[in-house]
Amino acid sequence: MERSLSIEVIRVTEAAAIASARWMGRGVKDEADDAATTAMRDVFDTIPMRGTVVIGEGEMDEAPMLYIGEKLGSREGPEVDIAVDPLEGTSIVAAGGSNALAVVAIADKGNLLHAPDMYMNKIAVGPEAAGKINIEAPILENIRAVAKAKQKEIEDVVVTILDRPRHSHIIEELRRIGVRIKLIDNGDVAGAINTAFDHTGVDMLIGEGGAPEGVLAAVALKCLGGDMQGKLVPKNREEFERCFKMGLDIESVLTLNDLVSGDDAIFAATGVTDGELLKGVQYKGDIATTQSIVMRAKSGTVRFVDGQHSLMKKPNLVMG
Repeated sequence: MERSLSIEVIRVTEAAAIASARWMGRGVKDEADDAATTAMRDVFDTIPMRGTVVIGEGEMDEAPMLYIGEKLGSREGPEVDIAVDPLEGTSIVAAGGSNALAVVAIADKGNLLHAPDMYMNKIAVGPEAAGKINIEAPILENIRAVAKAKQKEIEDVVVTILDRPRHSHIIEELRRIGVRIKLIDNGDVAGAINTAFDHTGVDMLIGEGGAPEGVLAAVALKCLGGDMQGKLVPKNREEFERCFKMGLDIESVLTLNDLVSGDDAIFAATGVTDGELLKGVQYKGDIATTQSIVMRAKSGTVRFVDGQHSLMKKPNLVMG
């Protein structure tokens, strides 16, 4: 992939964040998602690449744009796979909560798992605990491994998990073990990424979340030197059959390299609402300010980018 794509994809996530943040706290999530999706697509088509969406808003008959299989880019340049979540945390934005992001990941063609739209059981950690986790091992064993790797006492380990009824038994077990728990309402991509940064205070993410979001998180953790494992969790016959048709073994553990293969990938995210890692979009007059992160696996480079955008000079967020 071209190195310049690292900067180009920030433009995409910035546009999606600026467009969707206007809807923060207004109690409607579809409008916020539509705004992010439209803005993201408009900017994508100015980027010199030949991209194919492998993880997007849905199949072509379910999503008007950024659907799986859609072609993006100027049709010149490298051929890449694209994973997008124009608004990771639609409910977060609707409620005015924390950690909503606009997210993009790209890799050379064929290097991103075409994850079906279903649940995936996940475990994710940062660089210090990479190679120490096993999704099929007991929770206590993984907690001990992470605590040892990070030179912490078990009671000082912080585990983040989606606050869902399906996780009640896991939460009870974590409390018996004695770790600290950070419950999140939505946004497990942000939760996984946070494990790689000490200042977020998060050591580990576990639990079931969306499989497409799992691939996005895996790209970020690959860039950051972290680790992740997953197992697909089909809930009905249709989902079982879809896995079979896609050649996916639901009994197999998906390692980080299964989720994103090859030695190169790029991940970018812009904060829509404030979170532990990124500040959300702020507006003042015709100026919008953003904070983004962009990283590349091949170089190991991680950049935090603060942006100031003139909405008068660039009203549609696209500059020709």
